[in-house]
Amino acid sequence: MSTPVTISNEAVILFEEGWYTTEELARVLKVDPSTLRRWRTARPLQGPPFVQVSSRLTLYDVRDVRQWLASRRIDPGKVA
Repeated sequence: MSTPVTISNEAVILFEEGWYTTEELARVLKVDPSTLRRWRTARPLQGPPFVQVSSRLTLYDVRDVRQWLASRRIDPGKVA
């Protein structure tokens, strides 16, 4: 008999459509919000695509976050 998998509320949000703030995405990715801010200012840019709504508000489209995560996936069976 297998053990049931528990998914946090933040992880469930990842599969819904919409937009994340920096703080919401940081909770989902389990990183500090300052990490996302650093990724946005790094050259070349790092992290998922974002929309700078104002100097105080940056949003991330859930679809972009999913796509970015998929692009970072490493399949150990294909790494040689």
